[in-house]
Amino acid sequence: MSPRLLVIDQGTTSTRAMVFDSNGSVLARAQTELPQIFPAPGWVEHDPEVIWSHTLALCRQALATPGVADAPLAGIGIANQRETTVLWDRATGKPVYHAIVWQDRRTAALCEQLATPANSARVAACTGLVLDPYFSASKIRWLLDTVPGVRQRAERGELAFGTIDSFLLWRLTEGRVHATDATNAARTLLFNIHTQQWDAELLALFDIPASLLPEVHDNAADFGVTRLFGRPIAITGMAGDQQAATVGQACFTPGMIKSTYGTGCFMVQNTGSQVVASSHRLLSTVCYRLEGKTTYALEGSIFIAGAAVQWLRDAVRLIDHAGEAEALARQVESTGGVYLVPAFTGLGAPYWDPLARGAIIGLTRDSGIAHIVRAALESVCYQTRDLMAAMLADGAVTPAALRVDGGMVGNDWMMQFLADMLDVPVERPHVTETTALGAAYLAGLGAGVFGSLDELSGHWQLAARFTPGMDDKRREQLYAGWNEAVGRTLSR
Repeated sequence: MSPRLLVIDQGTTSTRAMVFDSNGSVLARAQTELPQIFPAPGWVEHDPEVIWSHTLALCRQALATPGVADAPLAGIGIANQRETTVLWDRATGKPVYHAIVWQDRRTAALCEQLATPANSARVAACTGLVLDPYFSASKIRWLLDTVPGVRQRAERGELAFGTIDSFLLWRLTEGRVHATDATNAARTLLFNIHTQQWDAELLALFDIPASLLPEVHDNAADFGVTRLFGRPIAITGMAGDQQAATVGQACFTPGMIKSTYGTGCFMVQNTGSQVVASSHRLLSTVCYRLEGKTTYALEGSIFIAGAAVQWLRDAVRLIDHAGEAEALARQVESTGGVYLVPAFTGLGAPYWDPLARGAIIGLTRDSGIAHIVRAALESVCYQTRDLMAAMLADGAVTPAALRVDGGMVGNDWMMQFLADMLDVPVERPHVTETTALGAAYLAGLGAGVFGSLDELSGHWQLAARFTPGMDDKRREQLYAGWNEAVGRTLSR
């Protein structure tokens, strides 16, 4: 019997456990939604204990699946929502506060205060990022300064910081391992992506004790052993969700691009061994680090993609379930001039405006639910074009195709509109759960199940290809309307 790989895919709106075989096929899956907590406008939190209880229960459920229960497990891979910040007590493992989610904007004023020209230049040169509430550092600072007694406990070395991967690893190893990987470390605003070390100057800038920080490992490495599932299982792979998806999409050649459509949308282009500094407000980041060798990427981050459909369902109740969106979009020939700008938590790349707010523009008496739903789906495609345009302006060559994945890519109408708006073919793989697949690949590399990236490339299979069919004039008219709509939501 071939070895199995257990994957924990802990996302912003759901948690999954999946089991893969050595061919990359899914043998078992279990999933549940993660409750969102909104204590104030622009604030987004999760309960770390809920994340942990879900993770434990889902792993046990997946491992109990017939055909999996008695199979050998070679390793565990972890993929996680990045930047989301947790501080916990080293003695008890208990969090000091809820997890502050990557979407959270509460530290916008602090970031603006710190963002002097010198500081911004230092941050960009060292981390490849921008000084924005999106990343972990300002969230850590808020916890240290706001939650009673936390700074004092941190300075005594009693507390640990982690993104969700680190928190889950700590719990899985019952407090024996406090570690992260290079891709998650690179999203904290505290990690020098050139030296691959935590940066003392940035720690001083944010006034964060170094004692909080985890060790940083390669993406395929020895992360310890868990004994919580009836047998010892090595944890051998870890990556932030977007980097895991890049691995799952086999984007191993410089220039290859993938775009993941989950809660947000994240476009990642492999830039090889070179850190490409963006002149158009994209992020330079770590793509993956294997056997001590770092591969870099350019990334564009959209905060709201699938979350816009979730908003239509849960907040304004225009739909009962996400699956209705495609049928409604097909009911109308166009949005009738309606644009939805989903700046519910500010705007990410290339705008980086934490104070932008969402808007629906162009409503008339003829506008109905179908127009608004279609406008929400179109907004994801327009934002993707924003990212693609920035990458091309930074010197990228127009890709032969854009590889896509995530929960939204099952929507054929949206994938066709995406191809039309980008004027680039869109390729959907056979396995669209590429975040989990990438974590399985990394765990398999760490456990010796896979021997090389070339071997992994051979597993990628095309399921559907969407070819552009819109005329240039129509494409540019629609995009010009989008740019006008965005301009009306910006705070500056």
